[in-house]
Amino acid sequence: MGSSEMCRDLAGEVEKLLKTSNSYLRKKAALCAVHVIRKVPELMEMFLPATKNLLNEKNHGVLHTSVVLLTEMCERSPDMLAHFRKLVPQLVRILKNLIMSGYSPEHDVSGISDPFLQVRILRLLRILGRNDDDSSEAMNDILAQVATNTETSKNVGNAILYETVLTIMDIKSESGLRVLAINILGRFLLNNDKNIRYVALTSLLKTVQTDHNAVQRHRSTIVDCLKDLDVSIKRRAMELSFALVNGNNVRGMMKELLYFLDSCEPEFKADCASGIFLAAEKYAPSKRWHIDTIMRVLTTAGSYVRDDAVPNLIQLITNSVEMHAYTVQRLYKAILGDYSQQSLVQVASWCIGEYGDLLVSGQCEEEEPIQVTEDEVLDILESVLISNMSASVTRGYALTAIMKLSTRFTCTVNRIKKVVSIYGSSIDVELQQRAVEYNALFKKYDHMRPALLERMPVMEKVTTNGPAEIVQTNGETETAVLETKPPPSGLQPANQVTETDPGVISRFCRSAVSLFPAGIPSITAYNKNGLKIDFTFERSNTNPSVTVITIQASNSTELDMTDFVFQAAVPKTFQLQLLSPSSSVIPAFNSGTITQVIKVLNPQKQQLRMRIKLTYNHKGSAMQDLAEVNNFPPQSWQ
Repeated sequence: MGSSEMCRDLAGEVEKLLKTSNSYLRKKAALCAVHVIRKVPELMEMFLPATKNLLNEKNHGVLHTSVVLLTEMCERSPDMLAHFRKLVPQLVRILKNLIMSGYSPEHDVSGISDPFLQVRILRLLRILGRNDDDSSEAMNDILAQVATNTETSKNVGNAILYETVLTIMDIKSESGLRVLAINILGRFLLNNDKNIRYVALTSLLKTVQTDHNAVQRHRSTIVDCLKDLDVSIKRRAMELSFALVNGNNVRGMMKELLYFLDSCEPEFKADCASGIFLAAEKYAPSKRWHIDTIMRVLTTAGSYVRDDAVPNLIQLITNSVEMHAYTVQRLYKAILGDYSQQSLVQVASWCIGEYGDLLVSGQCEEEEPIQVTEDEVLDILESVLISNMSASVTRGYALTAIMKLSTRFTCTVNRIKKVVSIYGSSIDVELQQRAVEYNALFKKYDHMRPALLERMPVMEKVTTNGPAEIVQTNGETETAVLETKPPPSGLQPANQVTETDPGVISRFCRSAVSLFPAGIPSITAYNKNGLKIDFTFERSNTNPSVTVITIQASNSTELDMTDFVFQAAVPKTFQLQLLSPSSSVIPAFNSGTITQVIKVLNPQKQQLRMRIKLTYNHKGSAMQDLAEVNNFPPQSWQ
């Protein structure tokens, strides 16, 4: 409880008591020295001579506190760390004596000699061996002995084993020893204690990037943890399962994860769906498998998938030319009578609009084609338009699909004209503008209609205007945007939109048609210690006062950043909604990213300012930082 001034005044007395003959006083003096160093770090050199002698103690209490004191000094001073590395052989001898000694009633806990001291020594060895080849080599043998000789039937033994595993994974240990450590964690997964299973999954998640093959051996046990009743274990198992996916096991792992997606609690579905999308994109063995997998996700958890899933799947389908007939037939079947999964309905509407002629002609080679008439296809799209479950965005997809079919179908053009004409007076402003523009195409610019609504060419992804934007490779970006996304909100009021409106007509007189504003440039909001946070922007389709910000966190260091949490605050004139992140682990070497969506309501169109707080674990240390973001582009808030 003493102040730093009191510590300065009494540090000399504490140092003298470290040399007293009374072991009880030496123990208390060592603990007091720890607190003195924490409050006045520059005093630690005063305790250096006495600390070396404390390791020769026979009394376990004094030995324990001396190890705590050494640990504190090494953690606070690189010079002390380098100085005390020569004590590694002495610490190894102490630990060896503990595991080889017989029964001692004073220090025995469940048949293990002084587990508290063993754990403290293991933690100190971890600090001393980190990034040092010689120290690591000196402790390899004793770590192997502890790992193989410690009793696992009691929780005391598991505590020592867990500390041993952490030390093995943190120092420059031999590959065989690392495999042994991972096998210990694998045995932990079979333990009945939920805490031990959780600890094992968390530790494996930290090591999977550096020892991928060793962790793979426990894949079946990890997948079994997806069925655990404990939600914390289930989440860790899900994150680890995604980390284990590779080109060799992608089919089996995706099968297990799709079962999990089908039965898991709602709070898991968004993260699981995002993980499946990323894994399928990276490791898909074939385009058909990729399309089937994403469609399965949209069918089972369509309302939980992120907004960028729709354009990403559209891009995949467009580029898979040989799969167009198969895909449109599968999607048509998937939405028959069920419009609850909005993402699925949006993709299906887009596909039917693009490839409706293939659906009607029955050109599917992959499976038996179905017999569908033009009127039946239009019935489905009109049902989407009038369904109470359809969002405004979904209706936009359906109306555009119907318009596209006017150039793919031959017998139902008059019916399409009537539908378009009806929605020209819709109370939904976006639908109304679409319908008015499409009606103008029919009446005044019919000669341009086939060219404007022709089939989309192969597309590529860019990230200049949100999580994923679809554009054409031939440079006609505006046409591509018209095809893949509904128009923005904030269009003219219903009583001002007419067929002769110059703004409406001029859109179709240009060589490329645009229903979107210009892209908003992205910014780097934070870049420090290997952690980089980028912001990309888009304006909400439903409310022009809402800016949708997608953060993308990347990690250029050699180790993963775990337990990552992003927090944000804005002035009182704004309202902020922070959605769930895609993960809590940022992979090392920029091999992956975490994404998270922020929605900011700015009714007064004021300049956007934000304060962010970042917390994460890295290299065994808890990291935290605050930053101000004041360089938002004007397009994001004006």
